[in-house]
Amino acid sequence: MCLIIFAYDVHPSYKLVLAANRDEFYDRPSASADFWKDYPDLLAGRDLKEKGTWLGITRQGKFAAITNYRDPASFMFDAKSRGKLVKDFLGDKNNAEEFIKKISRQDAKYNGYNLILQDSGGFYYYSNRGGEKQKITAGIHGLSNHLLNTPWPKVVRGKKLMKEALKSKRAAMEEALFALLSDRRFPPPEKLPSTGVDKEWEKVLSPIFIKSPHYGTRSSTVLLIGKNRRVTFIEKNYDGGDEPWLVNRFNFILDK
Repeated sequence: MCLIIFAYDVHPSYKLVLAANRDEFYDRPSASADFWKDYPDLLAGRDLKEKGTWLGITRQGKFAAITNYRDPASFMFDAKSRGKLVKDFLGDKNNAEEFIKKISRQDAKYNGYNLILQDSGGFYYYSNRGGEKQKITAGIHGLSNHLLNTPWPKVVRGKKLMKEALKSKRAAMEEALFALLSDRRFPPPEKLPSTGVDKEWEKVLSPIFIKSPHYGTRSSTVLLIGKNRRVTFIEKNYDGGDEPWLVNRFNFILDK
């Protein structure tokens, strides 16, 4: 993922309202969201190169998502797959705190990442570029390719649009969340972050929805977890065009 905007314990009906875009090279093979044959309780898309994922949820209510931390100067070509962290947590019996403790011992083996994890014990954020784990508190949060709630233009705009979307009723809220994820507004040049890539590429990466000849937003996901344990998971898949070529929708009730 390259952008995750979420409202945690804010809405009267939903424990979590989340909107996320996965940005990737168009030629990287991926499978759209579904329940996995080798992990039948896990709903997620899948990176077919490394067999991990960027965002997923289980029927028991474990949730995880990851974004890369943009720092080209420290990039390692032989690093371990970050997407496997999401898969391993969702398929692991450890709770979020135990999992973070375990993976923190291997920080140097991964390129930079941000990880959000939820289970029955709480909602946590961890980055191998940000030190100690954080317990996520109620509110509207944003995560792109720096630390949680770093005020990059797309994060600030995404949080503003999330606040507006939460005022809508169910169907209208889903539409508003996907409108958020399809926003292609470029911020002013002076507002762009400085992450070590050239300014032209920084501009390409700056909108909420990214489009370029070879790289861009591959999928947009809306996840709603109700306080009544009902889950709605909607994914729109893109292949470089303006419109999604595939839309998947899943509804289920979390196991007790």
